[in-house]
Amino acid sequence: MDGVLADMEGELVRQAEMLFGRPMPRRPPDREVTSSPSATPSGSGQGETPPESTSPAQAAAETSPDNVPPLLRMNMSARQQRKLWRHIESIENFWQTLSETEPGIVARLASIADERHWEVIFLTKRPETAGVTAQLQSQRWLESKGFTLPSVYVVRGSRGRIAAALGLDVVVDDRPENCLDVVVDSRARAILVWRDDEQLLPGAARRLGIGVVKTLGECLDILVKVDSKEQESTGVVDRVKRLLGLKETARA
Repeated sequence: MDGVLADMEGELVRQAEMLFGRPMPRRPPDREVTSSPSATPSGSGQGETPPESTSPAQAAAETSPDNVPPLLRMNMSARQQRKLWRHIESIENFWQTLSETEPGIVARLASIADERHWEVIFLTKRPETAGVTAQLQSQRWLESKGFTLPSVYVVRGSRGRIAAALGLDVVVDDRPENCLDVVVDSRARAILVWRDDEQLLPGAARRLGIGVVKTLGECLDILVKVDSKEQESTGVVDRVKRLLGLKETARA
């Protein structure tokens, strides 16, 4: 959800600037695609300075508690991240306050899903905050934006294993490492929503078969074409690959 449908990063930047009293600069995206490493427990006060060889994205992920998404695009120390998350967790129903990444995108997704009979599952890695549960906050947020009766799964661990367990066809995410998990651990097609400069796109993304789009709107356009009523001999995954300019699965 976050970064794809909900503008979590924008609200976190606003909260961080209020908390620390200064502008929070963005960190350039990491150009390496690596799977999410094990997280450091939130109570640890040691090892906050990563080795020089550790990339910014890896450092952010390694110093984030397991139940929160790493702030890969904010130039913050591990201690600042922990302080920010403690602040966020104190805000009642924080997850219901977020804006959409693209105005009207949730309602558009709801309309297409209803028309095409898609089964949509919203995956999110959100910590609990004051108020109702993160799952219920997420459901209420989606309903307020136009998606009725949403299925929300607050995840722990690999997106790929979840995709495999649920038998998903396509997983859309804004983090390269989550897309890599999907490619490695499942048969689902991963689509990366990359709103940064294309020159900063991790070079391995397309080599690993990860589709890349600039907006979720563009992604929906592609998925609608994939779900065309025309009878095709190719499967869903191969049609997604073709529309994203990727190589199709070899057939005997």
